[in-house]
Amino acid sequence: MNTIKSTAIVLCICAVTACKREHRVFDPGSSGSQIANGIPLNEVHAGGPLSVPDHGPYEQSAYAVGEGKRLFSAFNCVGCHNHGGGGIGPALMDAKWIYGSHPEQIYSSIVQGRPNGMPSFAGKIPDYQVWELVAYVRSLSGQLPADVAPGRSDEIQVKKAEQAKKKEHPPDESPQPIQKGQP
Repeated sequence: MNTIKSTAIVLCICAVTACKREHRVFDPGSSGSQIANGIPLNEVHAGGPLSVPDHGPYEQSAYAVGEGKRLFSAFNCVGCHNHGGGGIGPALMDAKWIYGSHPEQIYSSIVQGRPNGMPSFAGKIPDYQVWELVAYVRSLSGQLPADVAPGRSDEIQVKKAEQAKKKEHPPDESPQPIQKGQP
């Protein structure tokens, strides 16, 4: 009887310590909280080359994507992008991305801004928050794993939750912006 209890306790301890939790960065430290100026400002080209990493550092963290979702509302991105469905700004839930859907391209759009309305947030948002926004924006079109994407917002009860969307991969091959009137 004692052997069974001790075996059960050992198994419980092993099970608890074997669980892998995602790493959550609550305080990025002095280097992570630097204001986003990290990329050289270059000419704005749709899908143009950039000198930032080719992946977002927070795309595997559900916490960071959730923070990106919170920041999306806090920085009033919803005012133009209407919770990702488009409005004054382009939709972020479909496969038609003017300036590219890769993390470094979205990062550049946020930091540098884009012609015809997207303001530059260079010097206004810490670098880690820009990357959290990038991760959330990519989740809107189902580009992140389902276990990382945030749940559906209360104000959007008519659409599927982000993690339930079919994955879409916006085409980035076209260097030209999409013209109005073209399918």
